[in-house]
Amino acid sequence: MAAPLPSRCSFFVQKKNRFCKMVPGKGRSFCGEHATMEEGVGDSRRITCPLDPKHTVAQQNLEKHLKKCNSREKPRPVYYVENINAGRVDRDQELPEVSLAERSRADLESLVEKLKAAAEGLQQDMEDRTLSHPVLQEELSDPKNGGSAHKHLKQQASLLGHLQELGLLSRGRCFVEFGAGRGKLSHWIHRALQNPEGQGVTMETSQDLQLLLVERCSTRFKVDGKHQGSADPFERLRVDIQHLDLSKVPVLREKALPLVGVGKHLCGAATDLALRCLLDTAGARPDTQPLPKRLRGPEPGSGTGPVLGLAVALCCHHRCEWRHYVGQQFFLQRGLGPTEFSAFCRMSSWATCGPPANHSRAASQSGAANQSGAAEDHEEVERLAALSRFWSAAEREHLGRLCKLLIDSGRRDFLRTRGFSSRLIGYIDAEVTLENVLLTALPSS
Repeated sequence: MAAPLPSRCSFFVQKKNRFCKMVPGKGRSFCGEHATMEEGVGDSRRITCPLDPKHTVAQQNLEKHLKKCNSREKPRPVYYVENINAGRVDRDQELPEVSLAERSRADLESLVEKLKAAAEGLQQDMEDRTLSHPVLQEELSDPKNGGSAHKHLKQQASLLGHLQELGLLSRGRCFVEFGAGRGKLSHWIHRALQNPEGQGVTMETSQDLQLLLVERCSTRFKVDGKHQGSADPFERLRVDIQHLDLSKVPVLREKALPLVGVGKHLCGAATDLALRCLLDTAGARPDTQPLPKRLRGPEPGSGTGPVLGLAVALCCHHRCEWRHYVGQQFFLQRGLGPTEFSAFCRMSSWATCGPPANHSRAASQSGAANQSGAAEDHEEVERLAALSRFWSAAEREHLGRLCKLLIDSGRRDFLRTRGFSSRLIGYIDAEVTLENVLLTALPSS
């Protein structure tokens, strides 16, 4: 192309082999994205922002811009404590990760033998228990909801049903939703507790309620925005769970409400971070007092209330990390270490690779997945042809389930050491989602 299009940017994009099609400002040759190419006079030229090279700023306005740039270092909130939930780092146990593709058949078979030996004695017949809750019945029966929305509603309904069955779905407590995203789970918890079916205004329904949403990323279309002005406040903490000290969250210290941890598909290591955050930083200890006294919690301002329980839908075991894993002692007691843990995490994806008919399609899509930074998620799919010589699809799925069970059993062991009794439940049908395991826990006392 000899020249840019009329009234368009004069910057030639080498990758696309054409001129930029953005519209520049009046009297300018380049658009805002490529304004640094403009040959200005003195301070009128634009330069790259020193805090974020993705945007530019007029040189004469640089000092003013640096004070309000969104990429500037912001003051950290009082509840931010660097790596408080990250777990210990043992340099002697840090080994380079080896992908399954790089392992020999003998090595893989040795790992499988270790897996079967470690899983022996663990309860492998998980109970399937799909529940629901009346507050979602109208949405579930609404034909305007598409297939994807309907699946999410089914999962949220079952999660609320399990919270109800555990005796956790009540007012007078704070629900901490880890990995909240848009906050849909908290939204339905709030709806369920706004006007409990068949109850009038009693002391139970008038008790305080707090919804605390924890999410590290900025999220669009947040549903908690619809609850502004509600008598039951929603509060969102934009912080990585790894750095969250619940004992320093002002609203928890002020109200001192008992805590209930919830999460829907808390991905990989985020589950371990959430367990440590909830049971360590909140100062959770088994309480032998009767439930009514436990609900009172400590005096306002003295710290957080006790942890009454949790219900977390698990997901993406292949994204777990040894450093963050709460069940390290469980593994070490079985003669396993970070090497085996890393391999089992990768093998866990075999449980959710789908039926054989989907393997070729998944493999064909792996190129697009690699571009989005999820290459390792599809490593097992890419190696399917080689693995099929060792184990059938059904055998691989069984081994993947064993890996997930072993990893989750380590989490249950961690909960036991903190004075909690836990269960693993198939909370939704596998046709809705293959990641259909719910971890629940209540104080043993």
